[in-house]
Amino acid sequence: MNSRAKKLLLLALAAALLTVNGFLQPVMNRQRAALGITRLEPLENAPPMLALTTQVLGGFRGLIANVLWIRTTQLQEDGKYFEMVQLADWITKLEPHFVQVWLVQAWNMAFNISVKFSDYPDRWRWVQRGMELLRDEGLRYNPKEPLIYAELAWLFQFKMGHNLDDANVYYKGAWAVEMMQVFGGPQPNFERLLLPQTPDEKARLALLHSKYKMDAGLMLELDRKHGPLDWRLPEAHAIYWNSVGIDHAKGKDVRRLRQGIYQSMNLSYQRGRLVISSNAPPRLLPNLEIVPKVDAAFLEQLATVEPFQRDSVRNAHRNFLRNVPYQFFIFNRVREGEQWLRYGREKYPEAFPPNVALAEYAVTLAAANVGEQSQNKVNGLVQAFVIQSYYKALEGEADAANEYMLRAGEMWDAYMKRSGGVERTQLTPLNEIKQLVRDDMLNPKTGLPAKQRAQLRTALGLPAEAAPAPTLQP
Repeated sequence: MNSRAKKLLLLALAAALLTVNGFLQPVMNRQRAALGITRLEPLENAPPMLALTTQVLGGFRGLIANVLWIRTTQLQEDGKYFEMVQLADWITKLEPHFVQVWLVQAWNMAFNISVKFSDYPDRWRWVQRGMELLRDEGLRYNPKEPLIYAELAWLFQFKMGHNLDDANVYYKGAWAVEMMQVFGGPQPNFERLLLPQTPDEKARLALLHSKYKMDAGLMLELDRKHGPLDWRLPEAHAIYWNSVGIDHAKGKDVRRLRQGIYQSMNLSYQRGRLVISSNAPPRLLPNLEIVPKVDAAFLEQLATVEPFQRDSVRNAHRNFLRNVPYQFFIFNRVREGEQWLRYGREKYPEAFPPNVALAEYAVTLAAANVGEQSQNKVNGLVQAFVIQSYYKALEGEADAANEYMLRAGEMWDAYMKRSGGVERTQLTPLNEIKQLVRDDMLNPKTGLPAKQRAQLRTALGLPAEAAPAPTLQP
């Protein structure tokens, strides 16, 4: 027999063995699963490539995946992130239960590749691909894996919610637009969402389930437990996916997921209210309605956290309580601010000066800590002082109004000097903040009552409000 015939015979034998293996592999998989000696499980509704590798390659899949993983690590060290995408995709098809690959690939897309683009829409597409990879594929094959839920929630909380990426405002806006299209308005109407009546409502519910993999009933439950939440913002979705992970990862370590919930609730308190008006840019303001629930989340965390983590949680809780009274004060909710000031003194007497009135406490604390505040927080704080100044002007207290406006200017100047000129951390210009506040308060549809609008215009030296246009009768 010549060499060519031998090669053909060997190829035919190899093909026959692979075919036999394809028939035997499902039986072996079931036996391994029954004996508990492998994580390999038959996959339903798998893509053709994954079905082929599952049935034919069998035990060789792990070896091939290991070789590709080594190559992926080398590419990461060389900064060749685009090349990593294809290799990581192959690995997930070969070993869909290899959790670390899903995490690395999503991180690579959302963090490493996205910043290679200067255009924000291009960046946003890669951030979305990272989220979709975890949500739509990673969880499909690993529905009980807490690390995937935690990483998905982290993309919402950190990549979209934080301001370390220049495009973070674009991400928040793009996501808010998507959510409003699903809800058919600023917030979900849970009654209509859970019991849709019209074809449009049924289509919205189907979109929420099919594209975003979210359950309207669980959203309502979390909104009642932790909210009211603004479901246009990433922090609400971080809470959602951390909660789903806790529900599905029974018997596994879910400490990171629990930590993500109270962190996201704290962030939602700080910047969890999106205000959109026709005559002003969108703004993120504190969500004061959830303060009691954030406090409860901290207390729950303190009761369940490991002893070595208790001090860090306690410090976070203390800082939260120190911030709450003056947030209520500057938003003109003095009675609640006084209640939280008393509560904070009871919990952490060392962190609160004794016998200090709420107004003095709020102004002093704000001015002293301005350098430590985040961009969104300081922006909201300056705006809040401007609001308080206009309320004092409305009440005829000119001196107090001037004092609050002076404080707003001092805080704005202090933060801008300390920001070092980094563009992404700049505050809204002070004159623009004043104009936005005036426009909101004087808006005939959403602002102050007519009598108060007239009083404020007089106090600020503005012309009288124009009379509404007459309605034409048919």
